Formats: sequence, structure tokens, C-alpha cells
Amino acid sequence: MNPRLIAATACVCAALVVAGCSPQAPAPAEQRAAADASAANANLDTYRQLLRIHNDEMAVTMGKDIVKRFPDSPAAHEVQQTLPEIEKRYTQTRETNRLAALWVYQVAPMAGGTQSTASIRNSEPTGDPVQLVLRRHSQWGQSVFLYGSGHGFVCRGNCTLPAQVDGKAMRIKAFAPSTGEPALMIRDDKAFLAMLAKAHKISIDVTLVDGEKKQTLVYEVGGFDSAKWSALPGRKKGR
Repeated sequence: MNPRLIAATACVCAALVVAGCSPQAPAPAEQRAAADASAANANLDTYRQLLRIHNDEMAVTMGKDIVKRFPDSPAAHEVQQTLPEIEKRYTQTRETNRLAALWVYQVAPMAGGTQSTASIRNSEPTGDPVQLVLRRHSQWGQSVFLYGSGHGFVCRGNCTLPAQVDGKAMRIKAFAPSTGEPALMIRDDKAFLAMLAKAHKISIDVTLVDGEKKQTLVYEVGGFDSAKWSALPGRKKGR
């Protein structure tokens, strides 16, 4: 046999032996799977830490990301055991905070006395706001009224406003102040406040002086905190 051929054959055989003994590099699919598992576990550790510190907002974001990116992973399975409850709690807390932020509480000097107010703007319709104001004044006592802009509301003497409280129809008696402010004073403030304390949404139908325009004013009152509506020194709550 040709010595060169023998040498070439020996080299090929030696290469095959080396190739057979050398460890094979991971396939691309295996590399991706390992990388995904590592990322899922790292994110799971972060999710657990967020739960421990009660950061529901970030925990929900991280948990959803784990479930979306690694749906069949052990990490996703663990997250799904707690995520629905955490998301429900976070949603409720966010809504509670949103409703509470709609109210503004103030104590300030007013017309020779001191007044304490809790006020909220209508969420519907958009445009010029109409405030629902709860007021305690050191001289005038307690009152509840709507306060808008422009020329106020159509109300000749006493008027009755159609309203809905959490979907239940009712009628609210009111009157326009003789001093001409763009306001409507609620006749029975005590009854209105008792109703408000249990309500989530109040809708009141009014007619504006400007153009005799009718509007339904919607107030999301569920975040009212009576403890933040300060009682004035030397007076009891109410009249």
C-alpha cells in the first residue's frame, strides 16, 4: 500500500477518535432553554422579594412578565399560585387611592370666621367643573352646596333636583342663595351627609342659567373620609 495513503488514513482515523471522545457543544435550542430557565429563576427571586416587602404594583408587573415570557416554567407555575390574589388586592388599593384623591380638605379663614371644607369636582361631564362642597363655618354653621362657574343654576325659590344614588332614584331639595353666587344650596344638609356617608356615586340633574343647558353631574364620592373634614373648635359637628 502507498505509504502516503496509509498516513492519510491514519490521520482521518485519529481525527474521528478525537471527535468521538470530545464533549459536544450544546445545541442552540438547549442554550436558549438554559438561558430562559436562568432568567425565569432570577425574575422569580425578584418576585418573591417584592412580595416580602408588599410592593404589590411591581409584583404584579413582574409576575405577569414571568407568566407571559416563561409560561411553562416552574417559575410561572409558582407565580400563578399567588398572582391573582395580589393583582386583585392591588386593583382594589389603586381604586381606593384614586377615589380618596378626588377629595380636597381645607381649613381657612372665611368672611370673619373660619371654615372647614371637603370638596369634590364632578367627574362627568368634562369641561367647567362644578364642585360639591361640604362646609362648616364658625358663624354660619354647616351647609352642603354645588358651586359652579358662569351665572349659576336655574332654581326659582326652592327647587327639586332629580338625582340617583348608586343607581337608586331620589329627589334633592335645594335653593339658590339670595346673594347671587353661582351655587345651589342643599336644603337638608344632614340627610344629604347621611346619604353621602354610604354612597359610592351620586348623579344630580341641574339646569344651568347659561343657555338653560341641562346637565347630569356625576360625583364619585366613595373616597370621602369624614375624619379629614375637620370639626371647628368650639362647635359640635352639625348645626
